[in-house]
Formats: sequence, structure tokens, C-alpha cells
Amino acid sequence: MKFSANLGFLWADRSLPEAIRAAKAAGFDAVECHWPYDTPPAETALALRETGLTMLGLNTRRGNTAIGDNGLSALPGREAEARAAIDEALAYARATGTGAVHVMAGNSGGPRARAAFISNLRYACTQAAGMTILIEPLNPYNAPGYYLNSTGRAADIIREVDQPNLRLMFDCYHVQIIEGDVCRRLDSLLPLIGHIQIASVPDRGTPDHGELDYAHVLRRIGELGWAAPIGAEYLPGPDPDFTWLATHGQIEQQRHPL
Repeated sequence: MKFSANLGFLWADRSLPEAIRAAKAAGFDAVECHWPYDTPPAETALALRETGLTMLGLNTRRGNTAIGDNGLSALPGREAEARAAIDEALAYARATGTGAVHVMAGNSGGPRARAAFISNLRYACTQAAGMTILIEPLNPYNAPGYYLNSTGRAADIIREVDQPNLRLMFDCYHVQIIEGDVCRRLDSLLPLIGHIQIASVPDRGTPDHGELDYAHVLRRIGELGWAAPIGAEYLPGPDPDFTWLATHGQIEQQRHPL
């Protein structure tokens, strides 16, 4: 089992290049981040080359956080801003060899929001030659009012957009809070999934305690044939301990017999 360090939470007190180096030293197989834009892409790319790590994904900008923006792509009337954020994210991804961009929907609702989101996602998929576009359902406690708030809605949108490079980011933490039944949802949604993330529930801490038994969940992911690194997107606490990494990394990945 391979793991990717989410540098939005892990080593967040360090510069992005130093966080990449810390992830390598801790034993991670890859990295991912939230909003890398304060770091010149050349510096990020250099740290990735030095460590031999790959950046799996990054997010589009949230917008104006002072007024509560948490993404732009499902906000009717703000299509120009949304597409500028998509263009910026894709350019940074290309410059750093990053394989996926998470297009953030934002806080909205209703049919006009859906139409804007679908239109902006089609734009993103068309522009993202050779890359994956991800969308992620967020739970209402961490992201109140977020448009994409269930795996069912995400699956419907992916099918309607109908582009091969649009995939679901399945964050076990968010899915457990929103809907539960994580393993069955992994089973049914696997054909649409482009990335998987983990954190304990409900505290979003180290994935070695809480409501979800990750030994079981990760074993099931392995049985399904998932081989890509799984994103460790959790809050590490004041005294980070990565012993869980070795424990979960020993879980065998064997394709489940069909």
C-alpha cells in the first residue's frame, strides 16, 4: 500500500519545497497539496526532482475567502473567475508534473449552480490534455453550503459531463460523515474514482483511530485492485507520529477475485 502526503495539512508550517523534502524523509511515496500558488513552480519542481516524489494533485483557488468563497466553478455569473482559476491550476500542474487538478465547486445551490459547474468542468476537461480533473464531495460540517455534498451528486455530474478525464476524489473522511457505508460506496463508485484520501473520523486526525477501521478499509481498497498512492489528508496534531504509515503500508494489495 502506497501513501501520498497531503501538504495542505502535513508540514503546513514549512515552505512547500521543505514540506516535500519532509514527506520524503518520513517515508511517503508521493505528495499532494491544496493551494501551492505562493511558491514559484520552478522551486516546487526542483524539490520534486531532488526527492524523486510525484505531486499527485492540487486545487483550484477558492476565490475571495474574505467573503466566504470556497471555490468558484458552481457559482453562476462568475464563470470568468472560475475559468481563470482553472487555467492557473492547470499551468501550475504542467510546470510541476502534477497529474490532477481538483476543481472546487464553491458554496451554492440550485439548477443554475449545476449548469455553471457542468459548463466549467467541460471547459476544464477540454483544457486538461493528459491530466485528470477531480471533483470532491465535502461534508456540511467542514464546508457548510458547499454545492457538491454527496457522492450521488458527484456521480451524476461526472456522467453528465461525460469526459474520460473527469473523476471522483473519494475522501473517506468526508464520505463517512456525509453518508457512511464507505466500503460499499468504494465498491460501487470505483469506475469513477480518480483519487482516494483518508483521515480519522470525526477528528480528521491520524488514520489509526476513530469510527473507521482503516485496516479493513485499506484492505478492501487493495482487494479492489487500487494501486495508486492514497492521500493522507489529515491534521497531524502538535507531535506528529508516522508509525501508522509502516503499519498500513504492510497491507497486501491483492485484486479481489470476481
